[in-house]
Amino acid sequence: METPTVSEPDTAPQDRPTIELIEQNGQVTLSIGGEQAMQAWERDLMWASADMLCEYGKDFYEVGLGLGLSALRIAANPATRSHTVLELFGEVEDLFRARHPHLPDNLTIERGDFFQRIFELPSESIDGMFFDPALDLEVWTDAELWGRVVPEVVRVLRPGGVFIPFFSTKPELRWQYLPHFRRIRVERHPFAAYDTTEYTHGGTTGDAFIQCFLKD
Repeated sequence: METPTVSEPDTAPQDRPTIELIEQNGQVTLSIGGEQAMQAWERDLMWASADMLCEYGKDFYEVGLGLGLSALRIAANPATRSHTVLELFGEVEDLFRARHPHLPDNLTIERGDFFQRIFELPSESIDGMFFDPALDLEVWTDAELWGRVVPEVVRVLRPGGVFIPFFSTKPELRWQYLPHFRRIRVERHPFAAYDTTEYTHGGTTGDAFIQCFLKD
């Protein structure tokens, strides 16, 4: 998922965005607030991200359920002992459970706001975090916010643990996380989006970059 779409705080019912799963012409899109939050063509990139995460331990945490592509992949990895997914919107979880009524025993889905929950997670409690929430552009560009939050991500990671944000189709390291990690692993993968995809950089085909930030 490349373009942020909704803000992080939970909202009053009248302010909540419309969330729907759109299946049309063989394309599957999770729409939040009328924006493309995630699409099924992302599967191979989400799987590659999940597989990379699972190289670094056995207890994992994910922010943003989306279509559940990465969540199911992480839970299915033989190395995974536990995987917890934090999702803000109950509608997203309901859509996922309707399509996947029988979940792996090691997969847990929690409801909550990441920007609150991160301060509550125990120190050095997970081996890796996959980060793929739908957020407003003003949240992504709030340097003060990320300056408070990313040190908390580092705190909850065990030594040698990793933080993997969703892939980028722009060949730049993500500035939000860069100051807080000394080592970064980057892998390039080709992608082909739908011709209707609106959130990739520079077109609907090209290279995507998975960035893995490692805690010393």
